[in-house]
Amino acid sequence: MSGPLSSLKILDFSTLLPGPFASLLLADMGAEVLRIESPTRPDLVRVLPPHDGEVSAAHAYLNRNKRSIALDLKRPEAIEVVRQLLIDHDIVLEQFRPGVMERLGLGYEALRAINPRLIYVSITGYGQTGPYKDRAGHDINYLALSGLAAQTGRKDSGPLPLGVQVADVAGGSFHAVMGLLAAVIQRQQTGEGQYIDISMTDCSFTLHAMGGSAYLACGEEPSMESQALNGGSFYDYYRTRDGRWLSVGSLEPQFMQQLCAALGRPELAARGLSPRPEDQRALKRELQVAFELRDFDEWCELFAGLDACVEPMLSLSEAVEHPQLKARELVVEVPREGGDGQRQIACPIKFSDGIPAPRHIGAKVGAHTVDVLRELGYDDERIAGLKAGKVIG
Repeated sequence: MSGPLSSLKILDFSTLLPGPFASLLLADMGAEVLRIESPTRPDLVRVLPPHDGEVSAAHAYLNRNKRSIALDLKRPEAIEVVRQLLIDHDIVLEQFRPGVMERLGLGYEALRAINPRLIYVSITGYGQTGPYKDRAGHDINYLALSGLAAQTGRKDSGPLPLGVQVADVAGGSFHAVMGLLAAVIQRQQTGEGQYIDISMTDCSFTLHAMGGSAYLACGEEPSMESQALNGGSFYDYYRTRDGRWLSVGSLEPQFMQQLCAALGRPELAARGLSPRPEDQRALKRELQVAFELRDFDEWCELFAGLDACVEPMLSLSEAVEHPQLKARELVVEVPREGGDGQRQIACPIKFSDGIPAPRHIGAKVGAHTVDVLRELGYDDERIAGLKAGKVIG
């Protein structure tokens, strides 16, 4: 089985999370991804704890199914290797600050002169233009500047540091994959590649799908606990008697009626359907009292038989064992060298024709350097010279 993206060959210069997550999705769907890594400055995710044996669990997951070649890009001989690879690899993914690839001689204009079909994707915090283009940042900064953090949290305690990297993944990774595949489709029609500028802040800003549209069209500024879906209504989390939590999303009348009947308070349904803020606040107080009358397991058993949009808040270990996620086969065993496989999160995209089984966890730095150079026609003597000159690792 080759996968729907088996025709794509990608040079991946990215590190950390956004670029590697994007190329993970592409590799899972069959694309051939070759990581270009420094032999002296390793991707920091490689040392990120916890470790499974000697391997960072995060690195092993984010870089599965990819090959690795170690090149010192400050050396002309390494740049020549990249230029040769471009004859066959016609997609580049990079995540340096603006101007870095140009200074290395690997910018879009220089590389498209070698291969006009080149699709070149740059992921940065703020994009290639604007006053912040050279500024450092992390996920929390992009969420803050894009306005998302201002409507996520509680009025009395402020914004929440989220447990997942929304700007990096939903912003950078997903939009990079979408842009890349759109460019591939256009190239099939025109024969020409193009440059794609992905800003994690830009893409986070577009996640204001509902609150942003309301503000721009009507001037209604979203803030914490001011909207139906961010804590401004009964749509929220509720603590049980034993300190666990349930999610309640019973927005539609039929779900609200089932919720209130299950709580033994059918008369509350009318408040749930009222748009008046005072009714919503009153209902929330009633729900808080009601849910604290029973333990978590009791509520789970009760709502398991109802279609009321009430579900338990699970820990990750509980989610892994949940029958729905198990039925969807969201955990997969991935081979690794010299040992048992490693359990990882599976590709979530389901194709009727299937995708290739995972081939291996993230590889060591330069694990495939010699293989790649031999594929380019380098003989053993020339490879030994590159090693001696510390061009490759």
